[in-house]
Amino acid sequence: MGAVDEKHGEEIIVYDMRGISILSDYVVITNGNSNRQAHAITENVSEKLKEVNYYDFNIEGNKDSNWLLIDAKEVLVNVFTDEAREFYGLEKLWSDAKEIPVAELVD
Repeated sequence: MGAVDEKHGEEIIVYDMRGISILSDYVVITNGNSNRQAHAITENVSEKLKEVNYYDFNIEGNKDSNWLLIDAKEVLVNVFTDEAREFYGLEKLWSDAKEIPVAELVD
């Protein structure tokens, strides 16, 4: 979560998806106040993964996307612009999942 927090990701939510979804163990949702900030958050997460020699991830979205997804297998990181996050409302999809307090995860 430090990589998201470093670039000032807003309203960070982490869900424990174990036992709920076969797609990943954890889902992170955050947003930036602009397209540029959302991309900066995504790039920082990507760089942090590479720094720990983790290369088995994909990034979905392009320079014009208002929703970017980092699929790091066990963890899915969703990075939105403010407007896209409100529009898609992913939090509603995972209301049954346990929310993990971000303070426990940020260094």
